[in-house]
Amino acid sequence: MKFNKWTLALAGAGVVSLASVAQAEEAQMSQVLTAVSSTQLSGYVDTSAIWKFGTGNANLPGRAFDGVGKLDGFNVNVVGVTLEKPLSEDQWAAGYHVQLLFGPDANNYTTSPLGVDSVDGTANTSDFSVKQAYVALRTPIGTGIDWKIGTFTTIVGYESFESYLDPNYSRSFGWQLEPTQHTGILGTYQAGDAISFSAGVANTWVAGVNRRSPRAESMKAYMGSITITAPESWGFLKGSAWYAGLVNGFSGNGRNTTTTYVGGSVATPVEGLSIGGAFDYRFNGPYQFSVPGTPDASANVNWAYAIAGYLSFQATEKLKLNIRGDYSQSADGTFFDSGAPGKNDHNSIGSLTLTADYALWANVISRMEFRWDRSLGGDEPYGASNVGAQTRGPGVNENALTFAANLIYKF
Repeated sequence: MKFNKWTLALAGAGVVSLASVAQAEEAQMSQVLTAVSSTQLSGYVDTSAIWKFGTGNANLPGRAFDGVGKLDGFNVNVVGVTLEKPLSEDQWAAGYHVQLLFGPDANNYTTSPLGVDSVDGTANTSDFSVKQAYVALRTPIGTGIDWKIGTFTTIVGYESFESYLDPNYSRSFGWQLEPTQHTGILGTYQAGDAISFSAGVANTWVAGVNRRSPRAESMKAYMGSITITAPESWGFLKGSAWYAGLVNGFSGNGRNTTTTYVGGSVATPVEGLSIGGAFDYRFNGPYQFSVPGTPDASANVNWAYAIAGYLSFQATEKLKLNIRGDYSQSADGTFFDSGAPGKNDHNSIGSLTLTADYALWANVISRMEFRWDRSLGGDEPYGASNVGAQTRGPGVNENALTFAANLIYKF
């Protein structure tokens, strides 16, 4: 073992012994190695190719990560890297979770400390986001409360940002109505085999690492949820899950925002077949605070809801088929501006998504997807502008048809 000159000088003066120094350094190194050895590295690389049939590629309202900027070409969507020390079974267990995003989709997630102002939410253009970064702790109260302290993903929603966790490649309309991430504290309690509860407090409803509400120091976001998971004793229903959650707090448009969510998936007696459903409702208002603490009574109330149904069938060992039907209605301007006089004062859109997932390579998700979007209120938002007015003749821009191929490698 090599010693620095200062240590050798102290040893020569009889202040320390080289043997004790060596033992101390070995003990310290052992602690470091023990901590590092329990850390897990994982991640994924998400790519796609998307084609929109016809012209009018400027707008695909309601689409989260597969719209403008990715059509008619090949794409690197996002690279995710996770470092984690999961909680052990100890009563006073401790760990951590760090998840980093790189690539274009990181911009849209809007959690980056680089390129995003923590107050006004300026658009992120850094191709980098801290998706999650929290300390995980357990306190031995009852069956144990698991805590997340830091930045973590939202507690509501049927679908995830990580598309490989979702039945379809493209996201539902409901995804657009939900928060994505919070900075705060979240506790989860498992009450028996079937029921768990979560509750937490965060800075804001809207995403942004360490983001604050400009209205008041005391203005926070509050959240809670309940999950019911069917145990094996429930027969063919085992693995089915039902979920309800609520998040309320300041959002990016200067309003107090409430999101409610109810959803779940159910196994069926038919082997390989499961069904699911989700309902999202978001309410902004009634007041907008352009000046902190000063309500603007002229601001319109903004509301939106989305309903989605899911059907999944494991046809063979390698082939899985997923179908999603999606409908959303919202205040005008949520997804697009109806534009012309006499048009609707709300947005009404629907979609049908068909996805075939076929396992060709180990650790690779390979799937193809066809999606049909349609304006159901007489508007034509799928044209050259994000306005629902007729621009190319009746019915031309009422529909949007896309085809996508998605390849994801997980490690």
